[in-house]
Amino acid sequence: MEFNPSKYDIGRSYDWNYDNVPDPAQIEIPEIGGEWKFCGKPVESPLGMSAGPLLNGRWILYYASLGFDVLTYKTVRSRSRDCYPLPNLQPVATDQLRGTETDLPAIDDMSGSWAVSFGMPSKPPAEWRADVEWTRNQLAPEKLLCVSVVGSIQPDWSLDQLADDYALCAKWAVESGADCVETNFSCPNVATCDGQLYQEPNSAQLVTARVREAIGSTPYIIKVGHVSERDAAEQLLESVVPFVDAIAATNSVAATVRGLDGKPLFDGQCRGICGDATRTASTEQIRLFAEIRDQRGWNVSLIGVGGAGTVQHVRDYLAAGAEAVHIATAAMVDPTVAVKIRRDW
Repeated sequence: MEFNPSKYDIGRSYDWNYDNVPDPAQIEIPEIGGEWKFCGKPVESPLGMSAGPLLNGRWILYYASLGFDVLTYKTVRSRSRDCYPLPNLQPVATDQLRGTETDLPAIDDMSGSWAVSFGMPSKPPAEWRADVEWTRNQLAPEKLLCVSVVGSIQPDWSLDQLADDYALCAKWAVESGADCVETNFSCPNVATCDGQLYQEPNSAQLVTARVREAIGSTPYIIKVGHVSERDAAEQLLESVVPFVDAIAATNSVAATVRGLDGKPLFDGQCRGICGDATRTASTEQIRLFAEIRDQRGWNVSLIGVGGAGTVQHVRDYLAAGAEAVHIATAAMVDPTVAVKIRRDW
């Protein structure tokens, strides 16, 4: 395979990476046997890509050419929002995370995991809606385009207004051509409730019901954060299962980070840790959700997210109860990871 992949440049800004996109790869993609589905739709593999690196349609076409079959457009909003200042991706040294860690040490080079600090930026709606439409027209018909959306709560807003904002973004995404919609209910990098909805089952229920009403039968996924306690998992699932087709877990594990100089990074606030260190916790969360789902007889799919980078990692998620596995960090470090997983299958 002669291909020199271009990586997301972790030392550059969000805007730089948004504009500097490699051309789609011209390489042969190994096939994976069997029948696969994503939210009821047929796909060629269980390999998808979560929203983080897919800043626009050109990034989606690039990774689609590298063996990913479900591509999730990076989280968008009903209004524009700037990205947090650099560093947006800070490599950290850590073993497998359990959710109680603090003060992880930053390191110079990426060794598998990093702290993510984007703050869910978004281009203006007119810009991202046009780009989603263009992307769906350019993307091969057998590939699925998912669009991640989030509400943009304002200081005087009620929960009803936040739910309406989520629903509006979801409706716009479908009108622009999205095959499915994901609402982001977890972002450890923001302090407002739009980043913590998965921890509030009643609020999550209101938002999911409002989104479902807005998008009709379009497949609907919610992305949630780290849940390890069974009672909390049962309450969350019971509140959202009537309205969603799938649940994606886990959107990072939160921790504080100490800089290379020993001082706290990010003003001492938690950031989402992504990459290999989240894999055990995320796989266990999928297994917990699957056990509850099966015991209660609920019809909801699970999407494994967190730390996957090899064929064995993907199989571990599938064995735990996921129907698909979404990869981000490993693909940002090595864009050919899906090709390698397919080749090793």
